[in-house]
Amino acid sequence: MTRTMIARVTPRPGQEARLRTLVEDLAVQVRAEAGNIRFEAFAEEGGALVMLEEYRDAAAVEAHRSQPHTQRFNAALRDVATEAAPQVTPLSELAAARPAAPGIRGVDHAGMTVPDIAAATRFFAEAFGAVTLYDVLPKDGPDMEGEGPQAELGLAPGTRIVHMRLLRLGNGPCLELFEMEGGSQSDPARLQDMGLTHLGLYVDDIDAACTAFTAAGGTLLKGPHPLANQEDAEGNAGVYGHAPWGTLIELLTYPAGIDLPGDAPATRWTPRP
Repeated sequence: MTRTMIARVTPRPGQEARLRTLVEDLAVQVRAEAGNIRFEAFAEEGGALVMLEEYRDAAAVEAHRSQPHTQRFNAALRDVATEAAPQVTPLSELAAARPAAPGIRGVDHAGMTVPDIAAATRFFAEAFGAVTLYDVLPKDGPDMEGEGPQAELGLAPGTRIVHMRLLRLGNGPCLELFEMEGGSQSDPARLQDMGLTHLGLYVDDIDAACTAFTAAGGTLLKGPHPLANQEDAEGNAGVYGHAPWGTLIELLTYPAGIDLPGDAPATRWTPRP
């Protein structure tokens, strides 16, 4: 069972900026822990900083507490905070939505095959600010091929995976890119084709997002256009476009919200600002 908690620290007079820096640095390190699910920090009106933390289980919490970066942070608080240690309040779940079977969390990543991972990475970085996390399979490493990948991944005989890379794009699932050689490939899916057809990205300013999309080499279709039915409201809009290699990508925004049916079992998931 996951463990969620709030940790609160209050800066000493004159130490506000230093405490913010410590929390920002801690956030980067905690999010890299294997057992961490999320780490978010907020500033209270009175100046205190509040950290919302969630871990995979009790063992992950203990592992977090023993990390060198956690111990360095706590030691630094003696000089910059009014407390010698964060005030930690465990939280218990209440009225949580259950739009999945027990043990199923949600979409972890989407996979996309591209003709050139380096070029695709540049497009996603320039159009959306995506960042590279790591190469699952380096370009200069041994190719993934043969009977094992054919059986495990459904590759056609003769197909080689020559490069795999994981990108992070905002507050949503990661994007795993594949570059293949040796096997036949079909054209990118259209909206009317069977299977997964497009990525939908939430944007705050759709006009600015369209400008960045085309500047990065994408091609927009007609739009932006109003959304439909429950999604139609003042300011809500969407537009489709093609990445340079043809994959369909939707840009959408719904600042006026979604008119969910009264019997909807959960709210629509929307990336955090």
